[in-house]
Parts: sequence; structure tokens; C-alpha cells
Amino acid sequence: MGRRRRKVVRIPKKRLPKFFSCPMCGKASVRVEMFRDEGRAVVSCGSCGAKEEFPVKGALGEIDIYCMFTDKIYTDARRL
Repeated sequence: MGRRRRKVVRIPKKRLPKFFSCPMCGKASVRVEMFRDEGRAVVSCGSCGAKEEFPVKGALGEIDIYCMFTDKIYTDARRL
């Protein structure tokens, strides 16, 4: 008599989203385009048209550039 096989539970890996939420309009339409060879990244919202360009240093990822974008938007709004 053999024993029952144990059920294999596969845990899916969590992935970062391709589109982020916009701090200005609130829709999930912000896309980060990285140009590593040029050393820059462009963050743009497809809904409200907000666009910003940042320098890419080292091992920065898309989420890091998005955080820089939101920080800039919130600090500019606080100054007003």
C-alpha cells in the first residue's frame, strides 16, 4: 500500500504593475518609460497629460521613478 501524494501548492510571484495611479487625476493611467542608455526616465499620465522627466542613476526601477514623480507633485502642491 502506498501513501497519498502530497498536493503541491504553488505560490504565484507578485509582480509590479505596468500602470500606476495618477496623483493629480486619480486614474490608473501613469506609465513610466525608462531609457537607461540615455540616462533618463519619462513619467506620463495618459488621462490628464501630466508629464515629467527624471535622471536615472544606478539601479533605480520603475517604482522608484514613480515615487519621485509623486513626491514632486505633492511638494509642488504644498508650496501653493
